[in-house]
Amino acid sequence: MLYILALLIGVIAGLRAMTAPAAVAWGAYLGWLPVAGTWASFMSHWAAVGIFTILAIVELVTDQLPSTPSRKVPQQFGARIIMGAFTGAVIGATGGATIGGLIAGAIGAVIGTLGGAEARGRLAASFGKDPPAAFIEDAVAIIGGLLIVAAVA
Repeated sequence: MLYILALLIGVIAGLRAMTAPAAVAWGAYLGWLPVAGTWASFMSHWAAVGIFTILAIVELVTDQLPSTPSRKVPQQFGARIIMGAFTGAVIGATGGATIGGLIAGAIGAVIGTLGGAEARGRLAASFGKDPPAAFIEDAVAIIGGLLIVAAVA
């Protein structure tokens, strides 16, 4: 089950790179993710919560800008894989499976990046414009991320 949750948080990173670590930090801070005594214990600190929350908000805003590059360009894709691997590793660390979580998270990020781009493109086409599709993707990422970290507990 831990590997599935790590894969799913990676999918969230594929949708929104900074929403995944923000959700994981909030989960750790609220005690949903038992990271105490692991290398990932820093994620439960208020500073990690604050930094990742601010980064997630900035990402949600900049995603709406027409100048924002595609999530599939190397820099964006790479960042999503790194965040997916990192957040998957944090989830894995709760059960002593850091490396497995890291791999599952990275795979999930690839799935989320490619699948999210396809889904958003189809939604935008059905709406005739992108903003409604982007807002739906935002909601899926935020709610999904919180549900995933809550499921670890």
